[in-house]
Amino acid sequence: MTTTPGYVHGHAAAVRRSHAHRTAENSAAHLLPHLAPGLDLLDVGCGVGTLTADLAARVAPGRTVGVDAAAGVLADAAAAARERGAAVELAVAEAGALPFADGVFDVVHAHQVLQHLADPVAALREMARVCRPGGLLAVREADYASVHAHPDPPGLRTWGEAYARAARAAGGDPDAGAHLLALARAAGLAERGELVPSASVWLFATPADRAWWGGTWAERTEGEPLAGRLRAAGAGEDDLRAAGAAWREWAAHPDGWMTMTHGELLVRLR
Repeated sequence: MTTTPGYVHGHAAAVRRSHAHRTAENSAAHLLPHLAPGLDLLDVGCGVGTLTADLAARVAPGRTVGVDAAAGVLADAAAAARERGAAVELAVAEAGALPFADGVFDVVHAHQVLQHLADPVAALREMARVCRPGGLLAVREADYASVHAHPDPPGLRTWGEAYARAARAAGGDPDAGAHLLALARAAGLAERGELVPSASVWLFATPADRAWWGGTWAERTEGEPLAGRLRAAGAGEDDLRAAGAAWREWAAHPDGWMTMTHGELLVRLR
């Protein structure tokens, strides 16, 4: 199993299954009205590539490139592109050191990436560097502090606190979705284009959605590498067992309901 340094989730099977659920509709709706055939698009932190392939279909015959810091996950991204008949180029690259010349993409996109970086401001500057004048930079990030569940077993609260500590210990910011304007302004993007903030919500309330979301999080919490990260951040074995049980209890409850807010930002560069 490949683990990207600093990436708190790692790439265990449950993580890959969870990320494969992402589509352009459920994860990039803020960007879709701005896409058109013929645009060249870069997806930073493409992961398993389902979202990348969806975006590629919307800009074809334009060029779509997906990059990720974890080489192992790119095989999944290649498979996702083949399954969807999408033309996607893939490469290993860090968000803060993109291997492209200045101004070569019309759209530069990142989903759930900045929250895992020790220097998200540098990554935003780099993403803007490879975007053409008049091009669009689009980011979307979770705000873990916004997670609200009903019912709310104590184990879920323990999990939330432990996850936040682990994410910060890995150098990230689990609440990056609430800080996008601050990050963009620190990167100098307010002087380079218009900042257009928005937000959207993931909802898990149907039996199928609860089973998928709760099941994958229970598995991730109890397995490596996340369990090790949680232990290092102060969670005990009883905490991990309680958290896994709480995820399954919530998922099985007929009244189960969970929301997570995501911050979004579009920057039209001048």
